[in-house]
Amino acid sequence: MFIIIHSLVTSVPLIALEPQNRTMHIVTEFVLLGFPGQRELQNVLFSLILMVYLLTLLGNGAIVCAVKWDRHLHTPMYILLGNFAFLEIWYISSTVPNLLVNILSETKTISFSGCFTQFYFFFSLGTTECFFLSVMAYDRYLAICRPLHYPSIMTGQFCVSLVCICWVSGFLCYPVPIVLISQLPFCGPNIIDHIVCDPGPLFALACVHAPSTELICYTINSMIIFGPFLSILGSYTMVLRAVLRIPSRAGRTKAFSTCGSHLMVVSLFYGTLMVMYVSPTSGNPAGMQKIVTLIYSAVTPFLNPLIYSLRNKDMKDALKKVLGLIISQN
Repeated sequence: MFIIIHSLVTSVPLIALEPQNRTMHIVTEFVLLGFPGQRELQNVLFSLILMVYLLTLLGNGAIVCAVKWDRHLHTPMYILLGNFAFLEIWYISSTVPNLLVNILSETKTISFSGCFTQFYFFFSLGTTECFFLSVMAYDRYLAICRPLHYPSIMTGQFCVSLVCICWVSGFLCYPVPIVLISQLPFCGPNIIDHIVCDPGPLFALACVHAPSTELICYTINSMIIFGPFLSILGSYTMVLRAVLRIPSRAGRTKAFSTCGSHLMVVSLFYGTLMVMYVSPTSGNPAGMQKIVTLIYSAVTPFLNPLIYSLRNKDMKDALKKVLGLIISQN
């Protein structure tokens, strides 16, 4: 997929309209500035991000184990939740380990192929998360709006098919943008003022303007963001209409409680995602874009286990059983 260039910088004749003899330097690595600052501040930031990362792995890993080991959770809703937690482990792992290394590094460099590999997995996993959130909203719609038909529609086979579609389609969306952007000429500078390899800064570093490639990438991004979001919005619009028809207050509270955790996760993830990729961020300082990216790439996966476990009695009971099993084995 990527053109691997062995030498650090190769000089080739510059094909230009200028009369002077100049050379063009082909970039073979980028500099991810990350969060610059004094070493003491860097150490504190490293410790905080490392703690968040480890707790994220622990929390989401506990949910995966609970869904796997507790037979009471072998239902479509929890199968989707288990896959979502497994996804969050890989999603945060696509950026945070490299960010931690970057904080300690003096050069803060990332290879050309490494940058685009991170780009691919970060955006593919993020796309998969959008699809899972949409499917989980559809599951809640069926459970609340069509409870009598729910067992016949959301069968185990259908649930597994939805899970496979989310994983496969999430990783099929970005090969074309990755190839198109990686084939652009990068002749310097090579400094990316961000914490991840993002298409915006990469387009800015390209030696030539590529409007068609930018249009393709932004179109794909818009479809990935708004397609699942509109699906989620439609599902919860129907859920809200159905819940408001429930005569008893206790019934409405119970119906809302089944959707509350998912709505909180959707709001947190899509809120930061749209601030980054939908709202006009070109005038915002780079520091703000880094913070927003850190929120939806690291903080959101960290909070998801807390949101789902604290608001779900079945999940809390299953996590207690898993914890008790681990303690008994030790």
